[in-house]
Amino acid sequence: MSAPPALQIREANAHLAAVHRRAAELEARLDAAERTMHAQAERLALHDQHLRAALDELGSAKDREIATLQEQLMTSEATVHSLQAAVQQRDELIRQLQHRAELLQDICRHRPPLAGLLAALAEAERLGPLPASNPSRPPPGGPGPPLANSTGEEADSDHLQPAVFGTTV
Repeated sequence: MSAPPALQIREANAHLAAVHRRAAELEARLDAAERTMHAQAERLALHDQHLRAALDELGSAKDREIATLQEQLMTSEATVHSLQAAVQQRDELIRQLQHRAELLQDICRHRPPLAGLLAALAEAERLGPLPASNPSRPPPGGPGPPLANSTGEEADSDHLQPAVFGTTV
């Protein structure tokens, strides 16, 4: 076989050199892309780590807030129960006071007639006892014989006591 001409060898060598340069260029680009990809992966991993930490902190903050709100709810419920008990006690006191108020209103309605009766009793007490006289003969214009009580029974003069006016009120 004959040797290839020098021109073909030079063209083949130039082609091989171009292929070799192209391969070296592609390897350099591949290394750069791998470094970029590795840097991006590290940044993404770091970002992911920061996001996970932030998410964990949010979860912890949420749990703390829930615990605080549950404690506030329990305190509020205890306060509500306490206030309901106080309302029930006051309602009972109001019922008792309403009954007493009704009694006082009745007393106030009866006060004027009682005041008149007390004034009459005071006047009778001021007049004092009658002068001594013969019980069998009443004085003229004075009291008459003892009256029978309103039950229809006859008055028994042995059981009657002399009347003494006075007030105990």
